[in-house]
Amino acid sequence: MRRAIDIIKQPRLLVLKEIEHLSTEQLNKIPQGFNNNIAWNMGHMIAAQQGICYKRSGLDTTVGEDFFNTYKPGSKPEKFIDEAEIAFIKEQLFISLEKLEADLDKGIFGNYTQVMTRYGIELNNIDEAVAFLPFHEGFHVGYIVALRRLV
Repeated sequence: MRRAIDIIKQPRLLVLKEIEHLSTEQLNKIPQGFNNNIAWNMGHMIAAQQGICYKRSGLDTTVGEDFFNTYKPGSKPEKFIDEAEIAFIKEQLFISLEKLEADLDKGIFGNYTQVMTRYGIELNNIDEAVAFLPFHEGFHVGYIVALRRLV
């Protein structure tokens, strides 16, 4: 599982590099034909990880319910995401992975509830959930790169 987490870290570093010169307004811009923005996609990667790992295991998220609900699957940008929240998202891209890794080492994910993802992938336990994360992350990194070209 450590390898899956290492694989997730690299695209997250790429995202930070892709957006380093973008303004808060650019991170919030929703180009025509899209229903979300760069900032939302970054927050969503964290929320999806929290849902797939923590919530499916009957645990509280490590980022708080308000954050989770703002970026969870099925949500969309409802408000302007300010600089403070963008800074929090950037930090959580890595803090959330470090916490996940520590919690995996503690073995706290024993009560995992099976789920069928919207991509047709069945997740039966935390190992499968963590193995799924790089696929999901790659999907949203692709969106971020496409959005970056349009803002």
